[in-house]
Amino acid sequence: MSKAKILVVDDEPAARTALAEVLRQEDYEVETAGDGFKALGRMEEFAPDLILTDLNMPGIDGVELLRKVKEGNAELPVVLMTAFGGVEPAVRAMREGAEDYLTKPLNTDELMLVLARTLEHSRLRRETSVLRSRLEERYSFDNIVGSSPEMQRLFKAVAQIAPSRATVLVTGESGTGKELVAAAIHHHSPRASGPFVKLHCAALAESLLESELFGHERGAFTGADRRREGRFEQANGGTLFLDEIGEISPSTQVKLLRVLQEREFERVGGTQTLHVDVRVIVATNRDLKEMVAAGKFREDLYYRLNVINLTLPSLRQRQSDVPALARHFLKRYAAENEKNVTAFSDEALAQIASYPWPGNVRELENVIERAVVLADGEVIEVRHLPPELAAASRRGGPPAIPGATLEELERFAILKTMESVGGSTSKAAEVLGISVRKIQYKLQEYSNAQKSQTPSVAPREESDPSTQN
Repeated sequence: MSKAKILVVDDEPAARTALAEVLRQEDYEVETAGDGFKALGRMEEFAPDLILTDLNMPGIDGVELLRKVKEGNAELPVVLMTAFGGVEPAVRAMREGAEDYLTKPLNTDELMLVLARTLEHSRLRRETSVLRSRLEERYSFDNIVGSSPEMQRLFKAVAQIAPSRATVLVTGESGTGKELVAAAIHHHSPRASGPFVKLHCAALAESLLESELFGHERGAFTGADRRREGRFEQANGGTLFLDEIGEISPSTQVKLLRVLQEREFERVGGTQTLHVDVRVIVATNRDLKEMVAAGKFREDLYYRLNVINLTLPSLRQRQSDVPALARHFLKRYAAENEKNVTAFSDEALAQIASYPWPGNVRELENVIERAVVLADGEVIEVRHLPPELAAASRRGGPPAIPGATLEELERFAILKTMESVGGSTSKAAEVLGISVRKIQYKLQEYSNAQKSQTPSVAPREESDPSTQN
């Protein structure tokens, strides 16, 4: 672990030198400056983790130095040192962003405690900032990969839905990314600074589910040794995402309906009515309309949840997105595993593109992560993929896998992609990562080779591929 770097600023040479020596003995890396001007000059080269500065100095004093430091780097912590009579100015300086202050003569134990605490707080802030950035990146529209018409319609709907507070019902097969869409709605809404709380309803028994949703009071049931906030309270001011909503019991459905209608509830075992401001997004892979007809789901709750409905397409319905998704996961897991894996072989990509992916995006993601881990070079080969992909290719893909030529695999990939994008050469080129000119050349080549047959897909006339949606 690298040493923390501290810049000591004091106009008294003896005090400055003594303090620097004490800090070096405590294993800090230390630089010094005799005034505020010199401190500003040292900052860029030294890049300190913390500035320890005297309050009263000629020229730029400690408060002015604090202001200039915060203008350039609001996250860099500054600790002030002052004589006893300067405590009031030091407190005012803390209101302007100083982390703490120490009175002279310094107590070494107190100094080390303040520095350790300040550096730890600074580290936690940096980590929180990094995690927040990763979260925003993960749930950005750019991270929900898809150029198919189905996904473009979904992106447009999410952008329209996000600013509202309307309840959203997200439906689709397992593995299609319902949680990702719910989180994207939250992170692009006015509630983005509030909490995004998740609960998988199918994973809990009825009694535990009610406690998780609404919280409980001490003594509400055996083992309830203290009061506990539920997910609705935790999500106050933000968004609550309830996955597998079709699995909740009739009694829980009644209580959930009340919260959605009245925005109020009581904890399990409690009498105090609590009010919350929570946007609710629910998801299910079941047909709630059929459940209503069968008497297994309340009709009034269904309509309360189904204010806005988003249906996520299966990966089979947007097969043209598979290569782009595969490359996206390749890049992510290569970085996470610190491996220099950069591409797929033509044969591997052909198998990935032709497989029906019954487990949807989740299955594709798991397959690519596995392939990255198993890869022993820069390219993912067929041998790094699960055998079921090759078996599916033999059933519905090129007639000679294994043993097909690269030309046969390329032909299959191009024609299948052209089918999936409705004959658009520009979209097929984007999916396959090759030029429009190459696709047009290959289609003409296939046509010439089979003059007696109608080509599988005829390309549309496109005057300018770059203008296609």
